[in-house]
Amino acid sequence: MSVTRRQAGLAALAAVPLTLAATGTAQATRRSRTLHIAGDSTAAQKYADAAPETGWGMALPFFLAKDVTVADHAMNGRSSKSFVEEGRLDAILAVIRPGDILLVQFAHNDEKATDPARYTEPWTSYQDYLRRYVDGARAHGARPVLATPVERRRFDADGNAVPTHGDYPAAMRALAQKTGVALLDVEALSLALWQRLGVEETKTYFNWTATEQDNTHFNPPGAVAVARLVARELLRTRVAARGDVIRLHDEIPTSWITWPPAPQPSVS
Repeated sequence: MSVTRRQAGLAALAAVPLTLAATGTAQATRRSRTLHIAGDSTAAQKYADAAPETGWGMALPFFLAKDVTVADHAMNGRSSKSFVEEGRLDAILAVIRPGDILLVQFAHNDEKATDPARYTEPWTSYQDYLRRYVDGARAHGARPVLATPVERRRFDADGNAVPTHGDYPAAMRALAQKTGVALLDVEALSLALWQRLGVEETKTYFNWTATEQDNTHFNPPGAVAVARLVARELLRTRVAARGDVIRLHDEIPTSWITWPPAPQPSVS
């Protein structure tokens, strides 16, 4: 088979939903797939020393069927640029399989204009780095999915939730349209959710404690709420089939969230 035909075949495979159906008269079958998350601290796995801070990636498995595995590669403090430059995208591409999903959410740290290791400009370098995730996933027969960054908790004097990410969401939306990549508009949906909840109730979704007032990172209820938005978008965009998304309308006990011990550094 030629390289062109092989790439076309892989692209077609990457475009199907998570559930695969057998052809002909055979009964529909399912096989395990992995949804890989590349992102920052808002999505990342948190450990016991950070509790109750919770990344939305920790709650996403509650909304997905058992044959859809979530591999959360998101890391605190990373941007679309630093994640790539540290070799983290390469590590994902080393294990990703045809038919898997690569869900990409960045912007919080791309916005740090005073940090050259992380900063990207929305309409140039940000899009350029996002393309690396898109092209890398497709080259391995996996499906790239872009998710606009979840909104911070910020309100104006009149109690209106206000956006905080500048041009980054628009730049991601434009890239998704240009490249034909499914877009989960988490930024718009989370902003609407914070508006609906209001100034005081949103505090119960973010990492507000006796010693900290964190308007960026979530506690368990906030992580569950954002993961629910992500799951709904996976269904709406047909990245996931109906049988892959569960509990969309169920109450998720916050006791389901657990924080494992922090991994110990390896000893050479």
